[in-house]
Amino acid sequence: MKLNKIIYGILCLATLNACSDQMEYKEYSNYGADYVKRTFGDVGGLVANIYLGLDTDYGNYSGAILGSATDESEYSHTGNQIADFYNGAWSPTNAKSSMWTSCYQQIANCNLYLDEFTGLTFSDYELISDYKGEMYRYNNYQYEVRFLRAYFYFNLVRQYGDVPFTDHVLTAAEVNSLERRPAQEIFDFIISECDEIKDLIIEDYENLGDWEPSGESRETGRANKRAVLALKARAALYAASPLFNTTDDRNLWYRAAVANKELIDNCVAANMSLINDYSALWSATSHRNALSELIFGRRATRTTNSFEGYNFPVGLENCNGGNCPTQTLVDAYEMQATGLRPDETSGYDPALPYYEGRDPRFYLTIAKNGDENWPSWNGTPLQIYQGGVNAEPLSGATPTGYYLKKYCQAAIDLRASTASTDYHTWITFRLGEFYLNYAEAVFKYFELGGNNTAAYATNDEFTTSANAAVKMTRDRAKMPGFPVGMANDEFWKKYQNERMVELAFEGHRFWDVRRWKEGDKHFKSIDEMKITRNPDGTYTYTRNTVNRQWDDKMYFFPIPQSERAKNTNLTQNPGW
Repeated sequence: MKLNKIIYGILCLATLNACSDQMEYKEYSNYGADYVKRTFGDVGGLVANIYLGLDTDYGNYSGAILGSATDESEYSHTGNQIADFYNGAWSPTNAKSSMWTSCYQQIANCNLYLDEFTGLTFSDYELISDYKGEMYRYNNYQYEVRFLRAYFYFNLVRQYGDVPFTDHVLTAAEVNSLERRPAQEIFDFIISECDEIKDLIIEDYENLGDWEPSGESRETGRANKRAVLALKARAALYAASPLFNTTDDRNLWYRAAVANKELIDNCVAANMSLINDYSALWSATSHRNALSELIFGRRATRTTNSFEGYNFPVGLENCNGGNCPTQTLVDAYEMQATGLRPDETSGYDPALPYYEGRDPRFYLTIAKNGDENWPSWNGTPLQIYQGGVNAEPLSGATPTGYYLKKYCQAAIDLRASTASTDYHTWITFRLGEFYLNYAEAVFKYFELGGNNTAAYATNDEFTTSANAAVKMTRDRAKMPGFPVGMANDEFWKKYQNERMVELAFEGHRFWDVRRWKEGDKHFKSIDEMKITRNPDGTYTYTRNTVNRQWDDKMYFFPIPQSERAKNTNLTQNPGW
């Protein structure tokens, strides 16, 4: 576990920034602590380096996203390491440990900053015109760093459960003697830390008033109060979920409902709301045009088109197929007229995909056979039927019958003569998620209180019902509300389906199914759709089920064997 002191001088990569406008990251050389402490810019560089640890998933597994280890998608190239999650190759010696390494490195950076770089006065700069503004922003860094440390602990606890904990710089002797702390203690730390800093951190970087940086040096891509509240709300939801809440403690669901309500109320007070255009959430301009819903995100450099290269359809120049949505996911998109899944309608034929009249989010998320202008520079309708221009048996062609749209920028051109790039913003927190989080928490709270129709329950504190909260994302999609009077089991099934659709490919499905402890229900197989073009121009659709391995030990990652070899106090997760 890398918790030893880091070299004080940090090399910060340029133009990787969190959502809003931009945060300028500069380059720093290796210097001692006293040298770095001299200037606002050098100290700010340490904080910028920590922001670089924020996670994204633009193909972390050599092009494959974590969604391809779930029922969301299947990676089209065999031999990719994403298959280790479901083919038996996952183990303590093949532990997928990048999160362990990166989070503990950044936690060490956070602890170092909080131990040694707070309380500075920068007296050499007292006479500069912007001294008070610089000090105001510098004094806020400590709260940003505390948020980031809590964020990294959240990523660790959701992945490993019980994890080692430290809130200070460790000595060499301490590093390899830490023991794992109970997951609920880690969640409690995250929530209490967020409570302590939520009223101390800058609330809105768009409105700094007299403390606004001069010239073009504005840095609005930093964590603010709403980001802190969002982390708290998500952590509280996970802590209440069955994977961690093994005794069905109703108080944990209450805490989660309160935390998510607090965030939603703060967003509403700031005139935030769900944006009308769902696809604008991941557009190249989302960092400017989707801010009424985006709470916090990490924006990647403009000079990239790798995600499109991984995922645009095979058969187009420099396009590799990549993460292909499953028929399992396609089935989750309901009929717009009825609000029912195709398999819930009368006369359902599993051999027919029922593409017409589906939830509008389907057409914005998934590319299907016959789609035109995908990507926008492609003038030929997609041929995803066997032997088609974009289909098997081409290497890397979709095995599922679909290609991915979400998070891809349609206008990015991969052709050598006209190649282009653009911005990408990874959604860390957005308001749509938290309406669903609130719905889940308040529903479970009332259900555990004995209410048989918990989806509609309210009280003086929770005046918005779970059903009304879910309706927010469905209204945006122009989908009908849930049926009136649903029993608890019916609502829970509909809620899970809505969450799968609304948050598809945003990095939630892998963790949601685990925290619900429903891996054996959802991750044992996926469905593909094989398409054949008939001589008369019609198509035959053949559903194909692909089995995958699931074992309950997979609810948590294995502790890397290399870490246990260094620290004998680290116990292994059950089953590994």
